[in-house]
Amino acid sequence: MELASYADYAVRLVNSEEPGRGTDTLTSVDAVRALFGTPSRASALADESDLPRLRAVRVRLRGVFESAAEGDQVRAVDLLNSLLVEYPVSPLISGHDDLNPDGRPLWHLHLADNAPTAAANFTAVACMGLAIHLTELGVDRLGLCQAAPCRNAYLDTSTNRSRRYCSDRCATRANVAAYRARKREEAQRAAQAVTARN
Repeated sequence: MELASYADYAVRLVNSEEPGRGTDTLTSVDAVRALFGTPSRASALADESDLPRLRAVRVRLRGVFESAAEGDQVRAVDLLNSLLVEYPVSPLISGHDDLNPDGRPLWHLHLADNAPTAAANFTAVACMGLAIHLTELGVDRLGLCQAAPCRNAYLDTSTNRSRRYCSDRCATRANVAAYRARKREEAQRAAQAVTARN
């Protein structure tokens, strides 16, 4: 697994709450396990104590995305560094069952799931993945959806650094709203022109 792909963990955690809509899906042990995506030793450790821990981390990770979206790269990096210090990772070389043409394992790095709690493991993996994404692609590749009231986090992997929305749904909704606003403005100008002529 490419280590940068672990950055999706950070996005999943941040997006488990939508403050603008007043929703929070991080409400149960099953929700904690769902954050991991696939069952693992770490997700099996999940219990009620992980909920407040992950909610606290979620606030801090949202701060990383907000700082990046505001262009404050130093603050984004400082916030992420503080999480990395608090939640260290352990790399592990793995070959799974994948073999190269010579029949040898395809060795690659994973992040070990040996933290004492599900929250600690999830946070360590999420922060390391986000750190790799940030250092390889840039702080400006961390964003918050610009479709109000969404504000979901996303990772911009576009070739031209142009992503502004967390999903196609939000992009469509924002484009339709902009189109309708332009049409209203055109109609108002036309009405004012008729009134001015009369």
